[in-house]
Amino acid sequence: MAAVQDEIPGLVIHTVRQPDGQPASIQAQFETFHELNPWVLRALEALTADYLKRGASRVGIGMLFEVLRWRYVTATEGDEFRLNNNFRSRYVRLLIERHPEWAGAFEVRALRTD
Repeated sequence: MAAVQDEIPGLVIHTVRQPDGQPASIQAQFETFHELNPWVLRALEALTADYLKRGASRVGIGMLFEVLRWRYVTATEGDEFRLNNNFRSRYVRLLIERHPEWAGAFEVRALRTD
């Protein structure tokens, strides 16, 4: 039986690498990653909407990241899937910004770094 994969354009993940000697903030790395991989946010939105629709009242971004890792590592070939845990808090903030009704579903803590 053939594997079925979500129809997400740009499924190939682009990694963010900084030139040697030029450290970038987590926020700068996230912004670059997000620009290169806009499908990640769309996938997180779809997972969140589905989970809440099924009756959940709380959602953990860690769970969503692990679902993405599992789905896309098993659905893609050739490229190693990289989804940086440092970006979790940034994605939660984007999800809430785009869907204010989800604010109570996620726990948001203060950022410790920019």
